[in-house]
Amino acid sequence: MHLITDKAVANGAKVQQYFGKWPFIRLAGMQEPASVLFSLLNLLAHARGAILVQEKVPAGHPMKNLYLGWALVGINAWIWSSVFHTRDLPTTEKLDYFSAALAILFALYFTVIRFFHIYPQSRGLSHSPPPKPFLFKVWTILCIGIYLVHIAYLAIPPRFDYAYNMAFNLIIGLIHNALWLSYSFPSNRFLLRRFPFRPKSYRPGYANTAACFVVLTTAATALELFDFAPWGGIIDAHALWHLATVPIANFWYDFLVQDALDEGWKVQKA
Repeated sequence: MHLITDKAVANGAKVQQYFGKWPFIRLAGMQEPASVLFSLLNLLAHARGAILVQEKVPAGHPMKNLYLGWALVGINAWIWSSVFHTRDLPTTEKLDYFSAALAILFALYFTVIRFFHIYPQSRGLSHSPPPKPFLFKVWTILCIGIYLVHIAYLAIPPRFDYAYNMAFNLIIGLIHNALWLSYSFPSNRFLLRRFPFRPKSYRPGYANTAACFVVLTTAATALELFDFAPWGGIIDAHALWHLATVPIANFWYDFLVQDALDEGWKVQKA
């Protein structure tokens, strides 16, 4: 690949992809070393997030276990991302894509629970919101079914449907982002109750942070649309996307903890 690319460039031609892959310079056997490094940095961001949630969010908070679950799902996704970018094989590719889809779907899963207050149970807090176990079970079963059908379809030979996989992740991600964008709406424009023990008009001062998260995530994702030949044979648009998601992940966990500590989770004293 590199011999052909060097000859083509010497003759004035542009660098071309080979079966969707740029001619990267390998390092210690890693096919895409920059993407591996940035994937590991994302892994650390989610590990930091898990520690932050564990230490800051009080025990019994209805969202604590869901946030911890998302952190573990995120760690798993970035483990397989680093493995896939180290060695691109049919198995590592599927594990990467399936894990990424799980992380995106799990983010929507806990967001719907958070916005519609369909918590499974209240425990540990004297002011916990009323549980809605039936709705929680229905939503959980629905998400599990969607995920199983998704990976079953992609696992069926003879070919991996890349277009469908991208569309699936994009749609789930857009719904998730739209919900959190609405969190920043003015009080008179938000139709849901942000917190279980506050009126719909209650809007915390940090609400605009959610909109910033959506804008940054959308901007980072746009890197995937503007692919270019790797700089120095090492860094391409996909690697930069992985790098951009590191501060966003840290930023997002800080926001989730801030939201979880809001007084809106507690009953107002008379």
